[in-house]
Amino acid sequence: MQDLTKGNISKHIVAMAVPIAIGLFIQTLYFLVDLYFVGQLGSEAIAAVSSAGSIFFFVMALTQVLNIGCATLVSHAVGRKDQNEANHICNQTLALASWATLVFSVFGYLCADYFFRFMAADNTTQLLAKSYFYWFLPSLLLQFIFTALSAGLRGSGVVKPVMMLSIIGVVANIILSPILITGWAFGIELGVVGAGLASSLSMALSFVLLIRYFNQKEGYLKVNWFSFTLNGKTVRKILNIGLPSGGEFFLTFLYMSIIYWALSRVSAEAQAGFGLGARIMQSLFLPVMAIAFAAPAIAGQNFAAGKVERVYHTFYTTALLTCGLMALLMGLCLWVPTFFVQGFSDSQQVIFVAATFLSFVGVNFVPAGYVFAISGMFQALGNTWPALLSTLTRLSLFAISVIYLVYQDDFYIEQIWYCSIATVFVQAGVSHLLLKREFKKKLKHSENENLYSQQSLQNE
Repeated sequence: MQDLTKGNISKHIVAMAVPIAIGLFIQTLYFLVDLYFVGQLGSEAIAAVSSAGSIFFFVMALTQVLNIGCATLVSHAVGRKDQNEANHICNQTLALASWATLVFSVFGYLCADYFFRFMAADNTTQLLAKSYFYWFLPSLLLQFIFTALSAGLRGSGVVKPVMMLSIIGVVANIILSPILITGWAFGIELGVVGAGLASSLSMALSFVLLIRYFNQKEGYLKVNWFSFTLNGKTVRKILNIGLPSGGEFFLTFLYMSIIYWALSRVSAEAQAGFGLGARIMQSLFLPVMAIAFAAPAIAGQNFAAGKVERVYHTFYTTALLTCGLMALLMGLCLWVPTFFVQGFSDSQQVIFVAATFLSFVGVNFVPAGYVFAISGMFQALGNTWPALLSTLTRLSLFAISVIYLVYQDDFYIEQIWYCSIATVFVQAGVSHLLLKREFKKKLKHSENENLYSQQSLQNE
């Protein structure tokens, strides 16, 4: 456990963000490694892995419910110096994760066929996507419990162990991918099946090592591994905070699905190009996401401890860092977009679509960074519904615009990117207004309580 209510806030953000960034980079790296070797199999294979990988955002939506709900409530408990409550929240989140794993395993194997029939541009892409997904699904299932345990640690201010275990998993994936996909060294070429299997095996390794860490080294959080019993009141608290954040990722899943659906009207190469560009964009976002993920634990502990000025300071520092980094990334994507996507495919059309995507969406990087910073504050204050509202506003505008454009005779791909740019700016404006209202409601009330307490002490 780390007390974040004392010390320099900027140093706390950097100290937490660096290992989070490394962990996120490691997690994304194995997608890029798979994508590189799959790219040698052709455009249909890239499109298949990318469209199947979009389900990752659906799973992220579910795990984010556990992630944000647990990390926020644990950070509040730590801020109040209530270890028993922190342990209770962590164990209830673990029980929820266990149930979610069972439900999604059934859902995944039963519904995948229907999803890929709708999303794939052709029959070859559809068959490849299903083959990859069935072997990739175990990796997704392990995410639930892994996320629950990681969130408990992050809420208590501990992030380095998860980073190290993620590194080990990705190194294993980097080794396994060329062996299983291309048959390197052993001559058994599994193609997209090998990509899914490599991800699942590497995730299983990280999962086992995280359980070992909790059993042998974690001293603050005590885990009851075999409890499936749920406390209704606690579950409602976790879901009340986590569901809106999960809803944000679900809307991201819908956003990605709408684009894949629109591009299925064009070609598998267009889908492959977008999938490649989106993966590169996510990789570029990692340092910004790391800062945004570090901020809620810091602001949350200080909010629970009644230290209002430190909450404001955390937000201003986070917004400055995220927007500044996004401005730098925007310049790179506008200047040399092709640099980031070369080498992933032999198809010039795939590379062209990916580079064009990056050069367009780079324009919305700065407002996207501001949205990340604001979402972190909503988590810290224990009310993530406004973040969901701003994301829903963006998706509604985007979906209506793209669906309309797709059915026009003069539809072209760049129209999708224009819609994306415009709606991100709208989302940033809505998020800003909602945060001002939340600060006024939560922090002004906390300031008044502190003044009242100080006056009472002086009178005594």
